[in-house]
Amino acid sequence: MIVDNAVYVHGIRTSPVSLEDTFETVRDRGGFAWIGLYRPTREELGAVAAEFDLPALAVEDALAGHQRAKIEKYGSTTFVVLRPATYLDDVEEVEFGEVHVFLGEDFVITVRHFERPDLAAVRRRLEHDGSLLAHGPLAALYGILDEIVDEYAPVVAGLENDIDEIEDQLFNGDRGVSRRIYELSREVMVFQRAVDPLRDVLQTVRDAIAARDGDAGLRDGFRDVQDHIIRVSERADGFRQILQNALMVHTTLVGQAQNDEVKKISGWAAVLFTPTLVGTVYGMNFSNMPELHWSLGYPFALLLMLGMGVGLYLVFKRKGWI
Repeated sequence: MIVDNAVYVHGIRTSPVSLEDTFETVRDRGGFAWIGLYRPTREELGAVAAEFDLPALAVEDALAGHQRAKIEKYGSTTFVVLRPATYLDDVEEVEFGEVHVFLGEDFVITVRHFERPDLAAVRRRLEHDGSLLAHGPLAALYGILDEIVDEYAPVVAGLENDIDEIEDQLFNGDRGVSRRIYELSREVMVFQRAVDPLRDVLQTVRDAIAARDGDAGLRDGFRDVQDHIIRVSERADGFRQILQNALMVHTTLVGQAQNDEVKKISGWAAVLFTPTLVGTVYGMNFSNMPELHWSLGYPFALLLMLGMGVGLYLVFKRKGWI
């Protein structure tokens, strides 16, 4: 449905009562229209698309959703897909929304399928700075991008906190940490796939602004957002490397622990095998064994087995096998 419909002339808001009135207001007074839709039906988006001559392929993308962040040019209309994110700390997952933005010379149409980001708050903030809105539709795109990128900061903080916990688990001998490392690595990679394309989106927008005059303030704003994106992308890449190293360290620690177990089992097997060997020899019942006619033969055999067992135990103990 349409959740907001406004026309901004020289940065000042006017609220038309219908789409037809919005179109006529822009035509008669200038400025640009900003129409916000939340989970629109095909008929609702189709009505807006017909009024503003939106490209059919972009409209289909906006209805279908599940697009990666991108910017595409269709004649005089620019189509931008953005991926806001929220970190769910209890389940250690990154939840993504989706915002589709249609930009024309005199209109901005936003299609949102999730609660985040709060575009009403973006509007209110921009409306307090009429000089920024006077730049036209790109000012609205700047406000939306700035809000989405700011919301990446809690996601980065949540991932970093969980990675710190993993490092503690890793060196405390928790063998179940490997599953957590794998799942968190998957979330980091998905987050990277949402963030990295924004570099190209912002560079494309900055190049378009550079070809215009009088948009220096807006150009600086997009540059600041691009700097934030680069930092977020670099942090995500760092998280990915840390988790890969953590998985390698975990594998090494598990291997060492298994080797220690094998050494212990082998050491005790050798200690127990030696008395068994001696006992087996004495159990063969040969007639020509001098110990059979020696009164101390039996105690000697027991002492021999005990001595060899204790000797092997001390050797393995010194080497750390037992």
